[in-house]
Amino acid sequence: MLAALLLSVGGVSAQSSSEEYQPTVFMMLSERGGRGHHGGAYELVAEQQRGANDVIEMFEMTSREGFQQTPNPQFIFSTRNNRFALGIGGYINLRTSYDFKGAVDDIDFVPYAIPMTATYANRQRVMMDATASRLFTKAVIKSRKLGPVVAYVDMDFRGGEEFSYTPHLRSAYVSMLGFTAGRDVTTFCDLRAVPETIDHRGPNAYNFNFATMLRYELSVLQNHLTMGLALEMPVVSGTYGEHFRPISQRVPDVPMYVEYSWGRECRSHVRASAVLRNMYLHNATTGENTSLFGWGVQASGRLALCDMFTLYFNGIYGKGITPYIQDLTGSGLDFTPNPENLNQIQTMPMWAVQGSAQVNIIPEVFWFSGGYSVARVEQHNGYYAASEYRRGTYIFGNVFYKLTDNFTLAAEYLHGGRKNMDGLKGDANRLSIMVQYNF
Repeated sequence: MLAALLLSVGGVSAQSSSEEYQPTVFMMLSERGGRGHHGGAYELVAEQQRGANDVIEMFEMTSREGFQQTPNPQFIFSTRNNRFALGIGGYINLRTSYDFKGAVDDIDFVPYAIPMTATYANRQRVMMDATASRLFTKAVIKSRKLGPVVAYVDMDFRGGEEFSYTPHLRSAYVSMLGFTAGRDVTTFCDLRAVPETIDHRGPNAYNFNFATMLRYELSVLQNHLTMGLALEMPVVSGTYGEHFRPISQRVPDVPMYVEYSWGRECRSHVRASAVLRNMYLHNATTGENTSLFGWGVQASGRLALCDMFTLYFNGIYGKGITPYIQDLTGSGLDFTPNPENLNQIQTMPMWAVQGSAQVNIIPEVFWFSGGYSVARVEQHNGYYAASEYRRGTYIFGNVFYKLTDNFTLAAEYLHGGRKNMDGLKGDANRLSIMVQYNF
């Protein structure tokens, strides 16, 4: 068995000159016993090389590109018949950043967290952070009845308090026949609508949040047209005031989308998304439970105009959808008491827009990107509190350089601003550098 494993590793390594994906280590289980002494070893090597190529193709076909998506694994273990293959990978990510002329009170650059009053304590801040390092496993199973089955689990170290390096489960799902069950990035998020950033959260108008879900997706027209519908665990963040109380939610969020892709390898796409919400709370005055309807729509996409230049965008509008706008997540602005009648509760209208571009000096090796993003909460019957968030802006510019397929260096500048309902403003700046090594 051991000889077979070593032969299969060597067989894959022999193709390392190819620009296509090749794992660092490939191991295939082999039956005990010989094949005879005439050509047996050569047949074994050839068989395992074919098996390795089949497994690599399985991982490529089930890979997913986009914001913060993991690369294909560097270590793959497979059964001899390739019915089960397990990939293990991850990366070490070190970010060093310096905030100046305003320091964000968050490990990530979140305009919502920009201080409104400058003091001696929030002028500058230096951070060194490796909590965004990742570990993941991906299993691909060939099932006669179900087709390809993908089971994926990944984690980082961003649980608990900042810089505590507490392990944190990001994703844990199984996918088959178009269904996805488990924890994954919300269906409302278009993973290909923004370029990569050093900042872990990305533009404040984006919506890279995770949810526990049951999702169905269907691709037609040779994968040019894709549709998806999901039931997701709701997360409600509202301001209850004196007359309302939080209770457990009763109805899942329902995000959905339609996407059309075109061009070489479907590199360009446009996408229309929507989300429906029914948020429950208790009216302490009447003693009855009540609900508020939230909804949101989004247009997003990526336009690969040529190998050198790509545009990205997303725009969102809705009411009571803070989990689906990055800057407003956890802000307490899904709903607030009506300023004109505090016995009533109302959802808050909000919108967000992001536009960015990437210039590829050497495609997939050396590139620049930058963009502008804004999120805003509109007044409804006035505003509930003068210190309430009204608008946040996020401007970024970065450069990435891949020294090797596994080693990346990057630098980034961020500028953000926050404005409250009463007009008070705050600003912050951040310079960051990043070193990342995939394994």
